[in-house]
Amino acid sequence: MSATTLELAATSSDVLNVIAAFAGGLFIAGALVWAVQYGMRVMDRELPHPRPEEQPKLPEGGPVREMREMREPDEVPLSEGGERLMPYDLRHAGSKRGKDQKRKRWLPGSSGSFGSGGLGHV
Repeated sequence: MSATTLELAATSSDVLNVIAAFAGGLFIAGALVWAVQYGMRVMDRELPHPRPEEQPKLPEGGPVREMREMREPDEVPLSEGGERLMPYDLRHAGSKRGKDQKRKRWLPGSSGSFGSGGLGHV
C-alpha cells in the first residue's frame, strides 16, 4: 500500500467517527425533545392547580402548636372464654396518656447503650 492510500483510509475513518458522533448527538437531542413534549402532554391532562382562594388558610387562633405528653402502652384485654382476640375487639389507640407527665431525664453516670464504653449503672 502506498502512503496516499493509508492517508485516505485514516481520513475516511475520522470522517466516519465524526458522522457517527453527529448522528448520535442528533438521536439524543431528538429523544430529549420527544421527552419534553410527552411531559407537556401529560401535564395538560392533569387537574389544574388550585386557585389562591382555594388554598388552605391558617385557623383564626393562628398556627397550631405542638403538644407534648408522656404516653404509656395500653394493656391488651384478656380474651373471654378462651377465644382468640380479633382486631375489632381491641381499642383504636395503642397507648394512652400517662399518669406521670414529668419527662424522664438522663442521669449522669448511667450508661448509654451496650458497648458504649461507659461504666454502666453505678
